[in-house]
Amino acid sequence: MNARDGETREVGDGDRQPTPPTARSPHPVTTAHVVELFPAPTVPIALGAVAEWPGVVLFDSAARLGRLGRYSFLSADPFEQIEIDRVVFGDDPFESVRAASEQFRGEPIVGLPPFQGGVAGVLSYELGRAWERFPRSDVDEFALPDLSVGLYDWVLAWDHDQERCWLISQGWPETDSSEKQQRARARATAVESRIRSCVATQRSRTASDTHSATNPSPVDAASDFTRPEYLEAVRQAVEYVHAGDVFQVNLSQRLLFDVTEPTLELYERLRRVNPAPFAGLYHGDDWSVLSASPERFLQVAGREVETRPIKGTRKRQVRAEADLFGRDVLGQSEKDRAENVMIVDLLRNDLSRVCEPGSIRVPELCSIESYETVTHLVSAVRGRLREECDVWDLLAATFPGGSITGAPKPRAMEIIAELERTARGPYCGSLFYAGFDGSFDSSILIRTFVERHGRLQCRVGGGITAQSNPAAEFEETLAKAAGMIDALPRSADPQPRSETPAAASRTDVVNW
Repeated sequence: MNARDGETREVGDGDRQPTPPTARSPHPVTTAHVVELFPAPTVPIALGAVAEWPGVVLFDSAARLGRLGRYSFLSADPFEQIEIDRVVFGDDPFESVRAASEQFRGEPIVGLPPFQGGVAGVLSYELGRAWERFPRSDVDEFALPDLSVGLYDWVLAWDHDQERCWLISQGWPETDSSEKQQRARARATAVESRIRSCVATQRSRTASDTHSATNPSPVDAASDFTRPEYLEAVRQAVEYVHAGDVFQVNLSQRLLFDVTEPTLELYERLRRVNPAPFAGLYHGDDWSVLSASPERFLQVAGREVETRPIKGTRKRQVRAEADLFGRDVLGQSEKDRAENVMIVDLLRNDLSRVCEPGSIRVPELCSIESYETVTHLVSAVRGRLREECDVWDLLAATFPGGSITGAPKPRAMEIIAELERTARGPYCGSLFYAGFDGSFDSSILIRTFVERHGRLQCRVGGGITAQSNPAAEFEETLAKAAGMIDALPRSADPQPRSETPAAASRTDVVNW
């Protein structure tokens, strides 16, 4: 079969795997079954091939941004799933996944993308109650677990720099070498067969169902705040800042819809109209998370840790000159820079709990990154994880992220619980993978849809400081929502009702 017609090539012991395109390095001896797919399938085609399998998880570099967005990963049908419905203070929510990581620990296959199988899933914001004392909202119609992860034995891994894709199958949970190899081959064959069967039909799909922005009908989004109520909540947050309770607190509102469109179609449109370097998808049993996140939470490579907080936002402008001016204004804004630096300091403190003394540094401070509808100030904080600590210790020391809580974090989370109307759930939590070889990467779940029982929610918010203007903060939330709203089908209906009367009485309809 010609490579252009969908050839695959097995990578066996002693084969030579590409590192850069011009170099070759020996492949280590391993029981894993590795196949390179020729040509590399697109992410949407591969996603469509396994979309009906349980536990689909996708880490999607839908946008390239400098060194960000090199790799994408897809898996499904985990050999084990772990969920925790509700944590309480003092719990160790990572006990089971840490044990699994020890049981299946192994070395990475050199020359391939970093995630080659392991733990992946969603940490909801409320998982933070394991380490911080703050109230849980009484209004939680979606009622999603605080932790939902799978243990994945195969991965499709893309290297977008090389425009190549590998199918890596490890054979877990088998422990006997021969049985592992047999399972690894069988799993790889099943995945490859699904992809082949989908290629022809997926390639023939047209963009006929794509939303056109030429003359769009409006979409009504039902918020859990009226506009005056949100402005008042911002004022209360500012008062807490002036009173010395916090330096900054993140406040959000929830937008709610009824949507009948299949989850896969909605995600494909989302990644197209609002691409982001940390986009992703996760399917629970009867719920899904669809994310277009621009923000990395934590990455571990070797023992090097990086977090990339976003603080400071401006709406993008249609005219190029106005857009460039907006970037300059953002970069020179004392309020936005102060907001960003506060969170950088908080994250430096969080990382110091688990990183080597003297290793924490800030290689980027208030850099400017532009996305489809907004421009952000972004910083990078790095450190070196101590030898006695693992990624689960790192998460326990830092979750939830400082950029979406505030500073100091414990008091900010108490204020969030007081002022916000409904549970956050996955919003401001994390979509992550933790390879059994020690690799780790994760996003902050902002610019994210959560779907359950045909209902769709999207939360949008921002950091409130002493200089915050309530009306401007409200408009910032709408600017952040714009790219998400644009991904919705124009037939989407607002969902102004709630199972909880308290939430239903606080509903406002915002028209786009």
